[in-house]
Amino acid sequence: MNNSQNSMANLIVYTDGGSRGNPGPAAIGFYITDDKGNELAKYGKKIGLATNNSAEYLAVISALEWLKLNRELQTKSVRFFLDSKLIVNQLNGIFKIKEARLRNLIVKIRQLEREIGINIFYSYIPREKNKIADNLVNHSFGC
Repeated sequence: MNNSQNSMANLIVYTDGGSRGNPGPAAIGFYITDDKGNELAKYGKKIGLATNNSAEYLAVISALEWLKLNRELQTKSVRFFLDSKLIVNQLNGIFKIKEARLRNLIVKIRQLEREIGINIFYSYIPREKNKIADNLVNHSFGC
């Protein structure tokens, strides 16, 4: 892909995380496109034992780390889409985070957001509209 194609694009990131049991064996997935729908990244992996909420946060962290490593994309903004209302409301500061381990994950997210240095937005979408990220999680489990 050439730089003129992606110059100052808005990126779209779909993330998902899940565990088999809560906590249990967990996996994450993310899918990134530019605002024209061109695929830039697709990633899924097992992450060991985690809760569903931790896996959701770790998927966001993994996507942010990818964005940090690919700063040359000259992105204006990034719009994240997650199928967890709880996590979206926590990321947007609407709900408080009571668990210390989740607070530590959001601290990491805020640090990555600052390092990336562009506008980042988090929105909720229904699970049916998050199929690619969900499939990446399930494929990591071998489903």
